Amino acid sequence: MKEIGFVIVNYNDYETTKRLLDNIKDYDCLKKIVVVDNCSTDNSLEELNKIESKKIDIISNVSNKGYASGLNCGAKYLMNKLNNPIIVFSNSDIIINKEQDIVSLANDINRKIKVVGPVIEEKGNYNRGWKKTTPFVEILLNLPLISRYFKKTYLYYSDNYYRDNITYVDVVSGCLFLVDGKTLKEIGYFDENTFLYYEELILSSKIKSINKRIIVDNNVHVIHDHSQTIDKNVKKIRKYKILKQSQHYYVKKYLKANDLELTFLWLTNKLSLVILYIRGLFRN
Repeated sequence: MKEIGFVIVNYNDYETTKRLLDNIKDYDCLKKIVVVDNCSTDNSLEELNKIESKKIDIISNVSNKGYASGLNCGAKYLMNKLNNPIIVFSNSDIIINKEQDIVSLANDINRKIKVVGPVIEEKGNYNRGWKKTTPFVEILLNLPLISRYFKKTYLYYSDNYYRDNITYVDVVSGCLFLVDGKTLKEIGYFDENTFLYYEELILSSKIKSINKRIIVDNNVHVIHDHSQTIDKNVKKIRKYKILKQSQHYYVKKYLKANDLELTFLWLTNKLSLVILYIRGLFRN
């Protein structure tokens, strides 16, 4: 089996990052763990430096250029340290049940399969990947109040689709997934033109452009402790605006949307933002 490296991007969330490090630091399958501190404004870097070890390396970015940039920083570091490794990318708020789960996911990567994700347990629900969208679907997903219906119709696979040990999907959840390092380098790593969100969809587009496959391993489950880092550090309106900036970039560059589609995307985006403001006023 190839060497395995592990990447965590930290921003103002030392406690959660340390919990994950405590979870995985003794896993023999991990050759190197790298934590990329994305220019935290709290004492994260100082605290993380205290737990640096032979296996755990801490990298400090001088500026926060976004999540994809942080992922690339960790990935390129591991590509220099290890020999064409398999790279695990994980949010800090992930709980991994056992070492064998990482080994099983790594063993799934082969000549055709280059990205692997587990089943993600989130608040009692399962996240097992989803379908690649189209400009039309992205517009529908912007519609307030009824977007949940369109997600079930156009975004998610049926439960029966996951009956086998592995399932081919278009996209896996970005909170934990594995990528073949050599392949990641081949596709030019992650696109750093998004600050946050849509990394999974863009990665999917890049992987499919070289005719490789993405799967979910239905026998491996991890727990996602509900995006603690994002919720702590980004207010709701700002988080929404960042999300929609990434959506626009993805739809324009990777889905090749035309001007009419981009106009409808913009209109539905603004409509959702107005409703979000109104909800906030009523709650206040």
